[in-house]
Amino acid sequence: MSRDAAQAPIALRLEPGTRVAAVVSGYHRELCVAMAESARRELEAAGLAPEDWLVVDAPGSFELPVIARRLALREDIDAVLCFGLVLKGETRHDEYLASSVAHALQDLALSTGRPVLFGVLTCETLEQARSRALPPERGGKQDKGREVARAAVEVLAALERAASIGSGRPAIGFQARQESKP
Repeated sequence: MSRDAAQAPIALRLEPGTRVAAVVSGYHRELCVAMAESARRELEAAGLAPEDWLVVDAPGSFELPVIARRLALREDIDAVLCFGLVLKGETRHDEYLASSVAHALQDLALSTGRPVLFGVLTCETLEQARSRALPPERGGKQDKGREVARAAVEVLAALERAASIGSGRPAIGFQARQESKP
């Protein structure tokens, strides 16, 4: 997402009663919490009620998938956002960790049919992580939490649209394009 697009007000609105959960890694907690807080603000701007935002802490990024799974299986949760930070070290542990977490979260989204979003930064330095995690008012450049929240809203709208195409129900967020037949 471009910086300009990320700074523009969000155009889509969440349906009333939409509930979103965040799972936040304890490693580099300050940055992970900053991403989750930025996501919360963006979701509230899209219509999320404060009481419909749930946060569960995880010990680290490796534990995000199992906690996200528990939340994604709940009928009252519409989307799960996962926030973590994996820094490159002297060994290749970061590659194995980030890859396994990404695959597990994607598999979870596919198996449950619920949006499970990957807000896990994979950076070489804390400076890179701060630039990506923090909102501009706190010295960041990318505001990954906001990006993840926007993606959640867009995926929820697209799923609703996919479920309602041709059903006679109105679609939220997007209008289905009907192909004309010759």
